[in-house]
Amino acid sequence: MFFVTKDTIPDGVGFSTFGPMHLIWLAAIVLCIITAAIVYKRLDDQKRKIMRVVIGSAIVLLEIAKDIFHGIVGEFGVGYLPLHLCGINILLIGFDLFKQNNTVRNFLYYFSIAGASLALLFPNWTSLPCWNFSCIHSFSIHGLLVMYPILLVAGEEVKPDLKTMPKCILLLIGMAIPIYFVNLAFDTNFMFLMRPDKGNPLEMFEKLLGNHLWGFPILLPIVMLVMYLPILMVNKLKKA
Repeated sequence: MFFVTKDTIPDGVGFSTFGPMHLIWLAAIVLCIITAAIVYKRLDDQKRKIMRVVIGSAIVLLEIAKDIFHGIVGEFGVGYLPLHLCGINILLIGFDLFKQNNTVRNFLYYFSIAGASLALLFPNWTSLPCWNFSCIHSFSIHGLLVMYPILLVAGEEVKPDLKTMPKCILLLIGMAIPIYFVNLAFDTNFMFLMRPDKGNPLEMFEKLLGNHLWGFPILLPIVMLVMYLPILMVNKLKKA
């Protein structure tokens, strides 16, 4: 059972959303993130850099391990390329290890935390048992995708503000355009640009407005504003 995938797993061996095993995973991830943020905040610049490199490298290596695994079992294909939002954030974290950019770091704050958190709350790998490789990988890498930008905020190395939001949206659009053509060429659905998955919030817009793409200009600003609220509250508390 450890090496089976979503395509080969028999029915009835997975876990339920918000069931005991799911909640244990979520609690462990939250505890790790809080502990890491406290530790990171207390470190000097050099040790923070080492911690970022360790966590960022772990994220990249986990993604490579996933691809190697699917290659070994004969299931790797174009659809496993890191062109979904979480995959893009993996690439951007790899970029951040070598060159720090304020727009990229803001992008990670707004989209990596939100996207990976939603994946953790509503996992699409529930058909797998919790001790399965792909299940462990999915929980681990999404947890780290939440952790990395939180560390940057905890260390005040990125300070999200309203001015960076348009740049982040433009960066997202700039990546979505070529990915759309990749979808056309290979019949993939990266970033859900072609269709919404079942249970995806974009599905609602397809039913109500006839096209799920309407959800992007509506949901993106809402997600970014929700992500900005904690920053706004902290800033007000500091001035009080």
